[in-house]
Amino acid sequence: MTRKVFIKLLGLFVLLLVFQTVAMELIFRVFLEHVPSDTLHRLDRQALWSGLIALLVALPLAAWAARGVTARLQRVVDFARRIAEGDLSARLAETGHDELAAMEGALNRTAERLDGSFAEIESRRNELAVILDSMQEAVVAVTAEGQVRWANAMMQRVAGTQIRVGRPLVHSVRDPELLECVRGALQQGEVRYGRASSLAPGRIFEINAAPLPSGGALAVLHDVTRIEAAEKSRRDFIANVSHELRTPLTSIQGYVETLIEEPKPSPETAREFLAIIQKNATRMNRLTEDLLALASVESPDYKLAAQPTRASALVQDAIESLGGMVVDSGVELEQAGAPDALVMADPDAMNQVFGNLIENALKYGKSSKRILVGARQLEGEVEFFVRDFGPGIASEHLERIFERFYRVDKARSRESGGTGLGLAIVKHIVLAHGGRVWVESELGAGAAFHFTLPLAPEAQRGDAAAASQMAPKGEV
Repeated sequence: MTRKVFIKLLGLFVLLLVFQTVAMELIFRVFLEHVPSDTLHRLDRQALWSGLIALLVALPLAAWAARGVTARLQRVVDFARRIAEGDLSARLAETGHDELAAMEGALNRTAERLDGSFAEIESRRNELAVILDSMQEAVVAVTAEGQVRWANAMMQRVAGTQIRVGRPLVHSVRDPELLECVRGALQQGEVRYGRASSLAPGRIFEINAAPLPSGGALAVLHDVTRIEAAEKSRRDFIANVSHELRTPLTSIQGYVETLIEEPKPSPETAREFLAIIQKNATRMNRLTEDLLALASVESPDYKLAAQPTRASALVQDAIESLGGMVVDSGVELEQAGAPDALVMADPDAMNQVFGNLIENALKYGKSSKRILVGARQLEGEVEFFVRDFGPGIASEHLERIFERFYRVDKARSRESGGTGLGLAIVKHIVLAHGGRVWVESELGAGAAFHFTLPLAPEAQRGDAAAASQMAPKGEV
């Protein structure tokens, strides 16, 4: 570039010099027509030598001027190249006050505006990426060719590591519903809806796939697994309640209709029918009370009147207040010992817990004629238990036994008048206290229901002090 500029400047200078020489020759010839020829030749030689001397002087000056202009233009070219490569921090050093300096200032201001605009765009893009990554919904964008353009963090977790940018979506996920929705959004250019159940094991997603204005499509997956589980639980709950109410209602209706249709029933028959009606009405009343109790303990507004209470007092109160339940059954309710440690408990709620557990043990462990109630102290909590020595519970039932309306022996439970809600109530009350509940059992060896209650703060401080006194000297 330096050579081209130098040649152009030199050519321009030579043209100007030749023009000046010709003009001077014409002027001299006009004004010096009567001058002797030898004098004219001498002047021509002097003019020629002065032109050559001027040319020799002009050559380095032209080279210097060309080098300066070329260097500044080369800086402009380098600046433009850096901007084109994405280096928006490039700037030109403004020199002088000529037109090139004005151009350099204008280019610097343009670069600053571009840098600010791109910085703002990048900031908004990062902000959008953070927002999308923080969403609970899985989001994936695909190109018009069906390749993954972008996927948020939730989509990465749901689909796994196989989903990568630039890879076809059909190679990344195998759920047919998701692929069909995305294909419909790409080909028909309309919003498509669907449900994906095979994208992640045990999870259900609602799909919303929409075309993008710039081409491609965006799919949003909303996890409805919990909603589906809650809906299924609601349906099962309604079905179970309806079934539990239908049996006593049908029995009551049948016996009432018989009494109405019988003009003069015998006293013995009337008494028998009324006893059956009363039994079924009592069963319905018990179911209603248990439903209300379960709704209460499951409610977010459920409050406990927890207070420091001795574990031994809870066990003793349970045996004394519930002893009448087992008087006529021939079963002996025994205390298996309990510590005097203070626990945080609501006495009324604990009475309900022990009542449900003892009643459950009485129904299923009646043949053993013995029920043990006791407690033992652990670190930071006290473990309570109610044990029977009946036929026990098979292992496949242990994980579900605290579910609502779940029964190990349905026929036997309905015969004994159980509602299937007692253990569910126990679970929610214990969890509300901050404890744990579980069951241990083997067939033929009875069953033991355990639950824990946290120690009261003063009891925890006492345990910590006792532990520090018992620690060997030198330990920290």
